[in-house]
Amino acid sequence: MKIYHSPGSRSVRVIWLFEELDLPYELEQFKLGAPEMRSPEYLKVHPMGRVPALEDGDQTIFESGAIVQYVLAKYGDGALVPETDSPEFGDYLQWLHYAEGMLMPQINVLVVETVFLSEERRNQVNIDRAMKLLNRMLVAVDAHLAGRDYLAGEFSGADIMTGHACSVSKRLGADVSELANVTAYIERIEARPALVAAREHNG
Repeated sequence: MKIYHSPGSRSVRVIWLFEELDLPYELEQFKLGAPEMRSPEYLKVHPMGRVPALEDGDQTIFESGAIVQYVLAKYGDGALVPETDSPEFGDYLQWLHYAEGMLMPQINVLVVETVFLSEERRNQVNIDRAMKLLNRMLVAVDAHLAGRDYLAGEFSGADIMTGHACSVSKRLGADVSELANVTAYIERIEARPALVAAREHNG
């Protein structure tokens, strides 16, 4: 399978997943925003010219959450997903989707405003609103993690999705100083050898 990846993007989630499952992969790497990502050839892979994307034979799929679900369903052999009759299964689905539904929209605003836009073009109102919402959404993660190491029992695909978003939130300046559970959680997932290996492609 081929993973299309840009350092510093969501696509690290997909590499992390493959490393956790010890699945082989081929990596096609772009610098984020590179002109090749808008080429007619790549737009056939991802119509928005973004990453991640995954090619699996004749099947091409994009969106990191969809890729995580696809790979776990097809190649995970039951790993990283609670059984459907498990009391953790509902939590798994909720936190699998919390990343893109709640955390990443605010992260997107912060990245655009503070990374991609020059200082004179930034909108401080947008930055402040996004940071306020992001901090509030991390409080919910912190509350759920009380007495837990991971979001849905054992480490799962939900941690690859929302754990990554928590890590990025902290790097962007979210205030986790009073969120002891989130702070410990970020340290826990960042110490996982599979994530360390995935981030080696971020140079």
